[in-house]
Amino acid sequence: MALIGFVANYEDLSTDRGYQFRFRCDKCGNGYMTQYKASTLGMAQSLLNVAGSFLGGMGNFGNAAYEVQRAVGGKVHDAALAEAVEEARPSFRQCTKCGKWVCGEVCWNAKANQCEECAPDFHEHLASSQAQAKADAAREQLQSAARAVNYTEGVDLSADAYVAASTAATNLQARKVTCAGCGAALSDAAKFCGECGQAVPKPGPKACGKCGTMTESKFCPECGTKI
Repeated sequence: MALIGFVANYEDLSTDRGYQFRFRCDKCGNGYMTQYKASTLGMAQSLLNVAGSFLGGMGNFGNAAYEVQRAVGGKVHDAALAEAVEEARPSFRQCTKCGKWVCGEVCWNAKANQCEECAPDFHEHLASSQAQAKADAAREQLQSAARAVNYTEGVDLSADAYVAASTAATNLQARKVTCAGCGAALSDAAKFCGECGQAVPKPGPKACGKCGTMTESKFCPECGTKI
């Protein structure tokens, strides 16, 4: 039998029942599996094993079939491999520069008659570069547009404003209303304690939410904020 010349990157999936092979692209690893081909000897051995079981093992048919397969199995296997190679060969191309066998659909540059690793497809790279350039430009434009928006307009970032806000927060925290009798927390509008029923005294001055000034007025006398 003549030498079988094809990819070294393949898997032998054959069993004692039949032959099947998977060939892979040397570049991307995509695989092509050949059609399963049943083994005549494997089927014959199965029939002999069944017959032997009916005859109580007389005649040692299973061992006889195994010996027959050992004698000619190598040639049958080689023939099956050669047939599988011819089945898969149209799906591959061999690069004249590096010698690799690659898949014709993804990794072959037909214009250069070489694999795309040795001769990259200019149009594919151009399309990819254009898409990347558009994505980079869109990202840059979004960032520029975001930087152009004044997100701090109307926000007082001075040190005095920070101190005033901190003071107001502290005063509001201290204003928590509790029952004088049992200490239960009360809402600002509560007139009686929900826990013990004690009357809640009329609230005194309120703290301004902006500067923290205590006042009974509707507007803060310091900053004019509505209370």
